[in-house]
Amino acid sequence: MFNIVKKEMEWGHDTLSLETGQIARQADGCVIATYGETSVMAAVTYAKQPKPGQDFFPLTVHYNEKYYAAGKVPGGFFKREARPTEKETLTSRLIDRPIRPLFVDGFKNEVLVICTVLSHDLENDPDMVAMIAASAALTISGAPFMGPIAGARVGFVDGEYVLNPSVDDMHQLKNNPEQRLDLVVAGTKDAVMMVESEAYELSEAEMLGAVKFGHEQMQPVIDLIVALAEDAAKEPMDFQVPDYSALLSRVSEIGEQKMRDAYAITDKQERTGAVSAVKDAIKAELTDEEREDANLGTALKKLESKVLRGDVVKNKKRIDGRALDKVRAIESQVGLLPRTHGSALFTRGETQALVVTTLGTGDDEQFIDALHGNFKSNFLLHYNFPPYSVGEVGRFGPPGRREIGHGKLAWRALQAVLPSATDFPYTIRLVSEITESNGSSSMATVCGSSLAMMDAAVPLKAPVAGVAMGLVLEDDGDYAVLTDILGDEDHLGDMDFKVAGTADGITSLQMDIKIAGITPEIMETALEQAKAGRLHILDEMANALTEGRSEFSAHAPRIETMQVPTDKIREVIGSGGKVIREIVEVSGAKVDIQDDGTIKIASPNGEAIQKAYDMIHSIVAEPEEGKVYKGKVVKIVDFGAFVNFFGKRDGLVHVSQIENKRLNHPSDVLSEGQEVWVKLLGFDDRGKVRLAMKMVDQETGKEMAGEDAD
Repeated sequence: MFNIVKKEMEWGHDTLSLETGQIARQADGCVIATYGETSVMAAVTYAKQPKPGQDFFPLTVHYNEKYYAAGKVPGGFFKREARPTEKETLTSRLIDRPIRPLFVDGFKNEVLVICTVLSHDLENDPDMVAMIAASAALTISGAPFMGPIAGARVGFVDGEYVLNPSVDDMHQLKNNPEQRLDLVVAGTKDAVMMVESEAYELSEAEMLGAVKFGHEQMQPVIDLIVALAEDAAKEPMDFQVPDYSALLSRVSEIGEQKMRDAYAITDKQERTGAVSAVKDAIKAELTDEEREDANLGTALKKLESKVLRGDVVKNKKRIDGRALDKVRAIESQVGLLPRTHGSALFTRGETQALVVTTLGTGDDEQFIDALHGNFKSNFLLHYNFPPYSVGEVGRFGPPGRREIGHGKLAWRALQAVLPSATDFPYTIRLVSEITESNGSSSMATVCGSSLAMMDAAVPLKAPVAGVAMGLVLEDDGDYAVLTDILGDEDHLGDMDFKVAGTADGITSLQMDIKIAGITPEIMETALEQAKAGRLHILDEMANALTEGRSEFSAHAPRIETMQVPTDKIREVIGSGGKVIREIVEVSGAKVDIQDDGTIKIASPNGEAIQKAYDMIHSIVAEPEEGKVYKGKVVKIVDFGAFVNFFGKRDGLVHVSQIENKRLNHPSDVLSEGQEVWVKLLGFDDRGKVRLAMKMVDQETGKEMAGEDAD
């Protein structure tokens, strides 16, 4: 019944196997990749004909994590996997980015790739396994895919690169000082196609070394996919690359000079309008048959690309007249919004990000229900890209894949400089509103976020800046690396290379290639040029702030941290939460109690924090012998008075210890509810508390010495 083909090899610390022929046989290609005990099934289907009039390549990648893979039941009311998690969205993008450029130019048939996590051993991250499975499924599907690709994760410990570090090693990297890198690299046999990373101030040489290491280590995986394809691949689809050379020649003849004139306009809005008008003018001169040609859109884009790319490489001339390595004008402002905890407006040319910082307490941490376990995050970054930022009318609603991906890139870039939770016990939420965009808004988010946190008095280790690099690579090998690319340069160029970091090193690197990879020489040039750009941007940001403010906003919560013995936690909470509720109600502060005995007290009001602190301290602390306390008389008896002096603790003041004279009865000088000062004399043989009043000045609370006490 089944024609099973299986290939396996030792890779790093575990066995990698690829299997096809038993499951999902009606898909064009289906491969189950297993690494250790983590298994992912990738199923590929593609339309055999393109939709009429379609002038783009409709590739869709879905990565799905099933909770059964880790022996878990999903959380939530319905107990079923629902909308994609952030991890699923990011992994879908991670797989899409390196495979998209490898489909044959001109192929516009719909392609669907679905990767399903079937088993997770909680050691090997399924994302790399999914990428390998998707590549193998595409390679055997018969689609015009010029792969295969493979992917690898790289860590960096004690100056050594580590292949495919465990999930635990990569989880919350900022809390693991030994691990300085989480880098994912994907590529073909000859070139790197994609890089994604979170780093802790690595040098350019160390980052380049990590990319090279990952590319070298993935080569046996590519060979394994090829071996599988030799035994299991379907017949290649009979796809003929469309020949639209005559149409391209006609379009160029009519509109090349007009297009050059349009791209000579430096203002984005004017240029966009002029380019659109040129396209309309070209169409007006074409015949009806030429206008109905399905390749017309491609021919027009090819003309745009030719005009822009030719000037950049041959004449070193960019659309806006800048030098290849020049960053656009920068304006940084902080403290714009009066009621927020921190705010910044970062403008670079025609790209602008308004970033707002909000400081919260432990109650505001994000609870994440992940396949490998549940955890909390105290650093959140949300990125919004409304249509008006590019002068368009369009969809406005929940964040899409692009917004989630750009936000995560900025999040990774800032991780390395955040203070530890013990030094800064706040939840930090950043929101980046992209108000203008022409060039990298994710890097503007990094810069604006750094400034907004400093404006909120977050003690960052160092400011962080980011810059987007571009590439134009001609067929003859001549190339140009561009600093701070415009939207058109990104759209019509060959590379989107984003680098963020401090003055001392890189904290995040993301690279996407639209061609069949780049050489180490080009990557090294891009990294060095990006470093110069990053240092320039940091200097410009310093005009607004050089370090974090020393004072919080008046509207931000203050948090006091105290540590109590774990066996006292129950006393602080009280039966049914009675005690902690009373503390919150009386003090007006928020109180967060953690399992290890750490208690965070938060309020914009310092007096409220102190009140809550004193109430908790009185519950968990032990009274000290010889110390004076203020108390309240709770009961009077013939032989003395009981005084509540230390939280819920009561003690006896014997009638002989009330005053320095004989009293007939304690009620002669005391009444219930009266506040008094008492000194703790000690404890009797039965552990009862012994208090005294006569040696304490009842007005000042100070202990009297010598004759005054007699």
